[in-house]
Amino acid sequence: MRVRIPFVVSAFFHYLGPAFAVLLFARVEVLGVAWLRIASAAAVFALWRRPWRMLRAAGRPERLLLAGWGATLATMNACFYTAIDRLPLGTVAAIEFLPVIVLAALGARTGRNVAALVLAVAGVYVLTDVQLAAEAVGLAFAFANALLFALYIVLADRVAKHPAIGGIDGLAAAMLLALVCITPVAGAQALPAFTDPVVLLAGIGVGVTSSVIPYIADQLALERLPRATYALLVALLPATATVVGMVVLAQVPSAIEVGGVALVVAGVAVHREPAALAAAADR
Repeated sequence: MRVRIPFVVSAFFHYLGPAFAVLLFARVEVLGVAWLRIASAAAVFALWRRPWRMLRAAGRPERLLLAGWGATLATMNACFYTAIDRLPLGTVAAIEFLPVIVLAALGARTGRNVAALVLAVAGVYVLTDVQLAAEAVGLAFAFANALLFALYIVLADRVAKHPAIGGIDGLAAAMLLALVCITPVAGAQALPAFTDPVVLLAGIGVGVTSSVIPYIADQLALERLPRATYALLVALLPATATVVGMVVLAQVPSAIEVGGVALVVAGVAVHREPAALAAAADR
């Protein structure tokens, strides 16, 4: 059970930070907020972990892995913020989950886990179907973010389990590389924040709650969980996103959306880890 605590932390902060970011869109351009998120997280990790030392010592394959993860983080965050600027947070989270279910399906070898996947997919379908009439640009960016989120899980899992670069040091290096990737595209849009201390502090807060706390929790979870198990637990994210959107952004879900969330949560409840893993997690 304790092995799931980092995931619960990640699930809560994964959308709490973006919900506050939506409130910043009135003061800073969307990509500017994305830049503030990555830049503030990169600064925290740089001061804490000194990732350039690990990058110097790493071999070429490790550097390529971290560079790929950094580019994925930069592009994913830009697409995600563009999507939530146009669609409800819970809808974007539901779409974000669709490719992830494929990762979970790769590890579903029991009838109980298959049932969990069916429930989770049905819930995501209900949540997504409600918003299929939304504007095309938002949906396009939401689906692009979904593919990138699945890639994020794959790369994060590889880094977490890598003996040389695994864990928070690898995350710190990837975040620094993500800042390099996103700055040419979005750096200029963040400049207005530097003339308003309140907005700048809010942007830093978004970075800490969106890219420091949840990504550290992800690394701690992936270090001990199989990727397929983690991917299925990600089914919880549409539910948490819906709740956060309702509380922070007043995006009140309909009865159909509540039903979709219930199906997703049921899928998470039905799923069980292999007995050996569960026993190891409780030690």
